[in-house]
Amino acid sequence: MAMTALELGLRGAVVALFLVVCAVLLLRYAAVHRAAHLGAAMGAAGAAYAISTAPFFPASSFGWSSPFIAFAMGSPVIFWLWARAMFDERFALRPWHAAVWTLLAGLGVISHNCWTIWPDLAGPCGRALALATIAFAALGIAQIPKGWRTVAATARGRILIALMIGIGLQMMFAASAGIAAIPTRSINLSAALALAAFALIAIWMMLFDPPESQPAVAGGGNGQAAREARALAPAGPPASSQAALNRLRHLMATERTYRQEGLTIGVLAVKLGMPEYRLRSLINDGLGHRNFNAFLNRYRLDEAKAALADASQAEVPVLTIALDAGFQSLAPFNRAFKADTGLTPTEFRRQAMAGQTADAVEIARSE
Repeated sequence: MAMTALELGLRGAVVALFLVVCAVLLLRYAAVHRAAHLGAAMGAAGAAYAISTAPFFPASSFGWSSPFIAFAMGSPVIFWLWARAMFDERFALRPWHAAVWTLLAGLGVISHNCWTIWPDLAGPCGRALALATIAFAALGIAQIPKGWRTVAATARGRILIALMIGIGLQMMFAASAGIAAIPTRSINLSAALALAAFALIAIWMMLFDPPESQPAVAGGGNGQAAREARALAPAGPPASSQAALNRLRHLMATERTYRQEGLTIGVLAVKLGMPEYRLRSLINDGLGHRNFNAFLNRYRLDEAKAALADASQAEVPVLTIALDAGFQSLAPFNRAFKADTGLTPTEFRRQAMAGQTADAVEIARSE
């Protein structure tokens, strides 16, 4: 009884987590990523699966339980479509996709609800559903190589690939257990734990930036290490990304979007009208920046250095310059500035003013 109570509590938490996944995808990503709606459908299907396979769920009823069963059993088709949308640039939803989902969902409803009424019908439907589940899960995983190079370029993309492989394998395992007639109760708790893990990874991946695999460049001296690292970065994006790069440069250099308070890579992706993962790949691979913050700080620091070296702004407080450049407070500005130049902002300004004075004296002497 204690294990049943534990499983029910875990499944309730899983349902809540998957609903959070749906909300985040629809509210944050739907405007910039065509796969967001299918990802949200996967979250809803995960919640339906957690409910429909829970203890005490009606085993034979064509009533209120049928929509949960249909959505849960049709999840392999949604998984396949989601994977295609993520990794195949030419993919577009077609009406026949809905027909395939309806067929699989129908098999699920019949196999689940007809065991006591028409067992001769439920058995073949259940086996057909299990085989179709394995096939669609395998087809979903098979989409990954189509966009491997682009998606795997970032830590977030690599986590996404691992998540998709995990979901596909879990579907195949559950379907294989059904074909092998392994008692459902013996695998339900492990399935609930797997669902909880998938939901937690998805939420963490969407709400937080995973650490990038490229090592940070330590600041020091006069920032020579940072400049060398940038010099060794890739020369530029492929020609197909040049238009996107031009739009990005216009936003940053001309419109100075980096000054915007609360600017995130998601907000910038919306402005550019591209998926977030593509923008991240452009920043990391095309421009050679370690991560989005490093890319953003490059523009902010360059503006701050120009202002600190401007004699007409010699009386402007350092804090004002930092805030105007887009930094939220003085402490992170000082840290970023010291890491980039090896000097504090005040020391940098003093040296710049001294250099300008020396140049002026030299010019006066030559005249």
